[in-house]
Amino acid sequence: MNIIKLVVSDMAGTAVQDAGEVARAFAQALADHGVEANAEQINAVRGASKREAIATLVVQRFQEADAARVAAVYASFKSHLQRVFTREAKPIPGAPETFAWLRSRGIKLALNTGFDRDITEILLDALQWRGIADAVICGDDVKQGRPAPYMIFRAMEQTGTTDVRQVLNAGDTVSDLQAARNAGVAVSVGVLSGAHRREQLEREPHTRLLESIAALPGLWDGDRTR
Repeated sequence: MNIIKLVVSDMAGTAVQDAGEVARAFAQALADHGVEANAEQINAVRGASKREAIATLVVQRFQEADAARVAAVYASFKSHLQRVFTREAKPIPGAPETFAWLRSRGIKLALNTGFDRDITEILLDALQWRGIADAVICGDDVKQGRPAPYMIFRAMEQTGTTDVRQVLNAGDTVSDLQAARNAGVAVSVGVLSGAHRREQLEREPHTRLLESIAALPGLWDGDRTR
């Protein structure tokens, strides 16, 4: 573990508490515009870029990607989330302490998220997390979101990290683990504090599954990465 120079952490469900608020915002926004989607369909696209996820659900319902409808659903999704985040955004217990622990040891930290920049800015302000990380990578910063590896690569670029063998990625969804695999990072950690259950994450290649990101520093104890 001493080779790790960059930790890339997902936000909602990994570093930020998500008690179903994101899924409910999806469901409400879709219903606002006549897009029917059940909980299983919504859960299947968790972790992906939110615009891409909405486009996927619109195609499933209407057999075509109506750009105007996707934009309208996204605007509703943003509105629902803004109200929730302003009132209720809270970090996963131990997440800020974990981030401080990493940075105190010279390990760079990047947050990444399937949210676009506008929603991410709302969340960062609600959490008072300006400056908590060396980089914040959003879904609209890349041409293709998770499970593509490009958000991880952008995090590496912005933090001056040139070797994927020096990167640890952490996330709570199948898409997070798939992105880590596609990027070829040294350590891929799944956390059980968010959207996907243990049995879902266990099916994907990973290094460790942890109860939450608060347990991450323990991986450096004795260099255990099994």
